[in-house]
Amino acid sequence: MTRPLPTAYWNYIRVEQLLGLQQGTAKSDRDLGDDEVRFIVIHQIDELWFKVVLRELAAARDLFAPQHVSDDAVAAAVQRLRRVTICFELATQNFRLMETMSTQDYLTFRDKLHPASGFQSAQMREIEILLGLADDQRLPLGNETSYFDALRNADGSDSTALLQVRARQRDLPTLKQAVDTWLHRTPIDGSQPDDPNDAAVVERFVERYLSGHATLHDRAIEHAVAMQVQGAGDEEALRRRYGAQLAAAQRHMRAEDVEDPKRRAFVRRLRAAILFVDSNRRLPLLSWPGQVIDTLVECEQAMLIFRQRHARMVERVIGRRIGTGGSDGVAYLDETALRYRVFTEIWSARTLLLPPDLAPDVEDADWYGLRHD
Repeated sequence: MTRPLPTAYWNYIRVEQLLGLQQGTAKSDRDLGDDEVRFIVIHQIDELWFKVVLRELAAARDLFAPQHVSDDAVAAAVQRLRRVTICFELATQNFRLMETMSTQDYLTFRDKLHPASGFQSAQMREIEILLGLADDQRLPLGNETSYFDALRNADGSDSTALLQVRARQRDLPTLKQAVDTWLHRTPIDGSQPDDPNDAAVVERFVERYLSGHATLHDRAIEHAVAMQVQGAGDEEALRRRYGAQLAAAQRHMRAEDVEDPKRRAFVRRLRAAILFVDSNRRLPLLSWPGQVIDTLVECEQAMLIFRQRHARMVERVIGRRIGTGGSDGVAYLDETALRYRVFTEIWSARTLLLPPDLAPDVEDADWYGLRHD
């Protein structure tokens, strides 16, 4: 029997091959300045973190996708999502190193990049798709009709990056779809979606929750008027402002913003379920769902901070120049940080959560105990 050769660190990590990938368009990195090598290394590190993120997101999605999701699977998914958060936090720190480069240092090699752009990062597009970012949410980079155009080869043919992103589009469900479907199944006051009277139970919870909002509305106005909140305007203006917030809560919880009736019923229950979990996460059966909600917010927040930090780094180094790929540069990056939100129902719930004394009591709290048959 042949004995296996001992494994060396440099062979396992492929150090020699890895350190030979920083030459850019030159034959060797010895032909490049230190700033350009640093620029390449940082972006390569980002792509390696993106590779880890994709694996973690896909694994989390697969854990939520089945009809029955065990507590162990939920705990594993939370761990996966926490790793995604850490990956984006680490990638965000790289911008500090980028900012040690002066504007003139960068301009010595910037022209080499045209028309390349971070917009062409196939893995970042994959992350957005896997999370569940819809195509109609996307901002155009320049004059292209689709973000796919930026991923084509110079002759218009399909690049490896384009094929990679198209394959990810076919890889369904997205994490958002899987999580939304899972949260939608949350028992609300002991009622589940397939129960014959579930719609009535959900409607009762929604109306009780909105009743709490009405009380909060009156309480807030009374407090604001009594304290004469600086800059708040007169009482009539205050009432209009708080009245608009109450009306927005009513529209949201009744899903009046959703046109399709079937979809509206799904969204109404989903929104109710998120608020039910967030309001009652002290109950054992709702503890892990509460953790899922928190980690999804943390995960998306880390990604948004990455985008915002990227924009500030670019503005600091090169100002508001047109991007190398033809975009509006900083303005484009800022807009993606504002608009590229995926878990909108969870974020919206933060505006609607009630203080404990106004949140409706759970009708059968024992149902959510540690032992339920």
